[in-house]
Amino acid sequence: MDIYREITPLKEPDVLVVLDSVNNGFDYPIHSHPEFELNLVVGISGTRIVGDSTERYTHADLVLLGPYLYHKWDAEEALQQSGQPYRVVTIQFAMDLFAGHLFQKERFYKIRKLMRDAARGIKFHGKTFDAAMEKMIGLTEDKGFASIIEFMQLLDLLSQSTETTFLASEGFSPQALTTDNNRIQLVYGYILKNFTNSQIKIGDVAALVNMTCSAFSHFFQKYTTKSFTQFLLDVRIGHACKLLLSTDSAINQICYGAGFNNVANFNRLFKKYRSCTPLEYRRRHKEKNDFDWTKQITPWQFMPPRSRQHQDAVKPAQYATKLMHL
Repeated sequence: MDIYREITPLKEPDVLVVLDSVNNGFDYPIHSHPEFELNLVVGISGTRIVGDSTERYTHADLVLLGPYLYHKWDAEEALQQSGQPYRVVTIQFAMDLFAGHLFQKERFYKIRKLMRDAARGIKFHGKTFDAAMEKMIGLTEDKGFASIIEFMQLLDLLSQSTETTFLASEGFSPQALTTDNNRIQLVYGYILKNFTNSQIKIGDVAALVNMTCSAFSHFFQKYTTKSFTQFLLDVRIGHACKLLLSTDSAINQICYGAGFNNVANFNRLFKKYRSCTPLEYRRRHKEKNDFDWTKQITPWQFMPPRSRQHQDAVKPAQYATKLMHL
């Protein structure tokens, strides 16, 4: 299945770009890009795809996406045709924006952690959503350097929030666990490196941290809120979802490539945790991704894989939404 690359409007001099769209539709494919993205949708309901997560949102949605994380928002067709007003505000900024010396200071620790966690996609809700929406609407007007300060305040707000939900699974967007506990970091890194090995056992991992299997089970549950077996299964299924979307590999190849040793068992577990078979999962997402890239509103904004060799040479002449470079 083609995962389209979006050519974003971010330019070298920009700290960020803000795209402000009112009643402009959702006619675009599942796509990714190397930039971080904070996406706010208000006034309409529909379906959101982030990595291997497919969820319904109602009236309002706010998600932070890490680089190259697959995503797409849909809206209910009847609501779009009804003429009710809705708005999408999108902020995009470079993946290396916080790589400089200043941002390695202690005061920026929580923001750096927020950026790492965004690899799985983070949904914000509650009072955080209300406060963040106000700040994002404010950023649709250029106030000069004050807008940059407001952007940093927005990230600070999000970085301190506990009103969050991860969207993509660990296996879809594998990353190091962000904790000060060195032992759980060692365990997590080992699992992500070796989960494709169908012979991995809890005893192998417990030995890394000099624990008995029983002690390790309690330790692992404390830090991940899951049993070792469930966590390993979640990682494998998440990775299988990524392979189903990003490759044309046969189901048996994906089964073994994700660390399962039995196709029948893989199909059974996949259906249990994704409510469909692997083939149905691939087909549903392929149907959602039907897209005539030659007729997109913004020319060459989305690049199918076969055209990626030209993506740096071709930029959209204009964007279909209000665009502001900050």
